[in-house]
Amino acid sequence: MSILGLKKKQPKTFKVKVITMDAEMEFSCEVKWKVKDTYAWLKQEKRVLDQEVPKDSPIMFHFLAKFFPEKVEEELVQEITQHLFFLQVKKQILDEEIFCSPEASVLLASYAVQAKYGDYDPNFHKPGFLAQDELLPKRVLMQYQMTADMWEEKITAWYAEHRGIARDEAEMEYLKIAQDLEMYGVSYFHITQNKRDTDLLLGVDAQGLHIYSPNNKLNPSKSFPWSGIRNISYSEKEFTIKPLDKKKDVFKFYSSQLRVNKLILQLCIGNHDLFMRRRKVDSIEVQQMKAQAKEEKARKKMERQILAREKQMREEAERAKEEMERRLFQLQDEARLANEALLRSEETADLLAEKAQIAEEEAKLLAHKAAEAEQERQRLEVTAMKTKEEKRLMEQKMREAEQLAVKLVEQSERRLKEADHLKQDLTEAKDAERRAKQKLLEITKTTYPLIAAYSTPPAPPEPADFGYEPAASRLDFKDSDMKRLSMEIERERLEYMEKSKHLQDQLKELKTEIESLKLEEQQQQQQANMYSLHNEARGYVQDPLYISHSNRNSAYMSQMAFFEEV
Repeated sequence: MSILGLKKKQPKTFKVKVITMDAEMEFSCEVKWKVKDTYAWLKQEKRVLDQEVPKDSPIMFHFLAKFFPEKVEEELVQEITQHLFFLQVKKQILDEEIFCSPEASVLLASYAVQAKYGDYDPNFHKPGFLAQDELLPKRVLMQYQMTADMWEEKITAWYAEHRGIARDEAEMEYLKIAQDLEMYGVSYFHITQNKRDTDLLLGVDAQGLHIYSPNNKLNPSKSFPWSGIRNISYSEKEFTIKPLDKKKDVFKFYSSQLRVNKLILQLCIGNHDLFMRRRKVDSIEVQQMKAQAKEEKARKKMERQILAREKQMREEAERAKEEMERRLFQLQDEARLANEALLRSEETADLLAEKAQIAEEEAKLLAHKAAEAEQERQRLEVTAMKTKEEKRLMEQKMREAEQLAVKLVEQSERRLKEADHLKQDLTEAKDAERRAKQKLLEITKTTYPLIAAYSTPPAPPEPADFGYEPAASRLDFKDSDMKRLSMEIERERLEYMEKSKHLQDQLKELKTEIESLKLEEQQQQQQANMYSLHNEARGYVQDPLYISHSNRNSAYMSQMAFFEEV
């Protein structure tokens, strides 16, 4: 125990205030009382007032564990001891006397919350329920830029995973993690290796003695396990550690305060004794105590299981009750809705009856319109058939006109060729006539002077004497041929003109018929549109035969237009 104060005068009784990790007690002690608690920092064989205690009133004692167990699960037998030790280790971690990483701090905090609040219930543990609890070291809170809500969310995530763990089990899990931390159970003291420098730390724990640098309390530079130490002694300020192996050097260090030196020696003796005791068979009392504790834990575990089953059954019964109540409310709502629906259905029935009468009248009207549409459809079908027959006749006339045009073109070409031949014959005949006339003139010029010189002018000679008549007769024959040819050509031209005029008349007649067909087709298209509207009222689909017939009429008109251009 640590001691804070005592009054200046020493009465027969004195006031004492004992502070544990979860309570404070104040009472009066007699002067002759001695220390009987084996875990106290006070010596058992001396009276309290005979020891070095402050002279304040009341004297304050902190009930703490002086020696830390190596294995908490085996050495912390009684539940109250475990609980107090859990609170002490937790406070040392939060006060940063024991270093803990942020990850391990969050995990330890979740076990601490499980030990305090029990199983996590999202309906009860609302956000912010950890706002008043100190769960993480300030160093961890300052290391990250996170809000309190964010830390609570992380702790709650681990806390929800511990469902079903009792308080003592959660505390034991906390201590199992804590006992593996580097600074767990280590008491630090400032020392030197010579009388001038103070640049080392001595650490005493359940495993042995450790030498640290002042800036590093986690990793010792040198360690002396209890199993390797033969003797520890001190003379005033000098400590000597003699290894069990005589070949190793003796380690010496210095501590400047006599009271601290006595405390170091007490810690060394106590931890060494516990180290040796742990490696021996437990005494009968300890074995009985562990057996009783084991039975007590088994009994409590059984009780917890029974309570858990009862709690589960109660929760199931409550859920079943809630489900039945919910189902009852649901059935009541359904009944209310059914009554409302029944009233609405009665009103709807009257409305439907009126609508049915209106629908029947509309059906009759639609049937009448459908009959009219059917008659119109039949009439349009007849018209379509007539139009199809007229189209066929027009196509036949068009083909005949095309054939006639081809024949006329062929005859025209043939007549043009004959006219060219006749013109060529006429040209040759004119050339022959011209040559004959030239030759006749040459003969006449040659013979006429001889006749004039030897005779008197004779009577006009007979045509047979000089051959003049035959020449004249031949000349007359050529003129008549020319006239005949000219007449023949003129007659041919007149016939060609007459046929061309006849062809133009036929083309005009076809054009007039085509225009009339176009006009009739437009009228039929209007009738078809009207018929389509009737069919939509009855659900009919437009006659595909009529549609294809209209398309063929369009194609036919395009062909006639092309023929007209030709």
